[in-house]
Amino acid sequence: MTETTDDLSTPLGQKTERQKRRFRLPFTAMQALAVLLGLFLVAFLTIALFTDNPFGGEPVARIALRQAADEKLPGAASGHTEKAAKSGQQAPAGDNKTVTIIDGSSGKRQDVVIGSDAGDKTDAEPAPAMAMTGIDQRLLEKSRYGLIPVVADGLKPFTVYAADADRTKAAKMPVVAIVVGGLGVGAAKTADAIMKLPPAVTLAFTPYGADPAKLAERARAQRHEILLQVPMEPFDYPDNDPGPQTLLTTLTPEQNIDRLYWHLSRFQGYAGIANFMGARFTATDAVMQPIIREAAKRGLGYLDDGSSPRSAAPAVTAAQSMPFAKADFTIDAVPTSAEIDRTLVKLETLAKERGLAVGVASALPISIERLAAWIKTLDGRGIMLVPLTTAMLKSKSG
Repeated sequence: MTETTDDLSTPLGQKTERQKRRFRLPFTAMQALAVLLGLFLVAFLTIALFTDNPFGGEPVARIALRQAADEKLPGAASGHTEKAAKSGQQAPAGDNKTVTIIDGSSGKRQDVVIGSDAGDKTDAEPAPAMAMTGIDQRLLEKSRYGLIPVVADGLKPFTVYAADADRTKAAKMPVVAIVVGGLGVGAAKTADAIMKLPPAVTLAFTPYGADPAKLAERARAQRHEILLQVPMEPFDYPDNDPGPQTLLTTLTPEQNIDRLYWHLSRFQGYAGIANFMGARFTATDAVMQPIIREAAKRGLGYLDDGSSPRSAAPAVTAAQSMPFAKADFTIDAVPTSAEIDRTLVKLETLAKERGLAVGVASALPISIERLAAWIKTLDGRGIMLVPLTTAMLKSKSG
């Protein structure tokens, strides 16, 4: 009763001394807690003040990237290139990475698997492209990125890698050249273009994809001549991004040529290069001149895809006496059977009027289907399908 009486007689809001003692921590426990808290604060301040952490506590994801066993530090590029070229090996699959290319007009995203060397790390040395069969080794020289084309012994890649054609016959009748581009990304559509279209159709490969050299070699084995598409800056860059190592109007000529070398090294055996996007870049004479001059020096032709009416390519290539063609129509600008067929009629009409017409298309299934059907009718219409190099030479002689 004493305890109950004490509780009842205690003023409201107050506790007895006995109750206070019941919930009081021992003095030694309070000291220990204070010491632990102090140590935690000291450790936190030490990390914050003396640790170089550029992420400032933000969440960080770490990705392990495998490095090729024989990869050397920057500055030893030539030795690594020579070793890889002799072995004919490519970078391991673990060195690949995925980038997303975003079309600024449609918002469409496309994931592309490329080698880990495709970023803007200009000091990083990528593994060179696999040595392809049927490649004239005299027409290759080492760069820090791998093997790139060169003129040697009076031979040019444009001449050596041009597809066979009856040029005497082509000089006497209307001709049409068809270039199917965007290949190398997507093995299935690339294989369809290679196998379903006749050898006289020229195939253009982007530098992206896990193994563009293998697909380019397959195209050459089927007697297609091939081109390398070089990504160039469009007007809405970077919303519309062609991909890693894009040539940009904001870079110096030396920087753009270095990026060009990266693209040139991705595979071999092409007769020329073509722009991939690039409406802003191709319209800027000051940045186009060094690129065209470099490509002409290396014995290549140039295809302008015709997407930019302001392109400086015709004048710049003429100044270098470089083989050149400009596409007259994008065959599948509207990718429906009716519109593709209508554009093909325009293409053959132009060929009859002018003696020469060039069309470009992508490797859409509908495009390949309509092209294959249309090509079978050309002989009966008095028009000859020729590789792009033949069209370039006819245009130059005309």
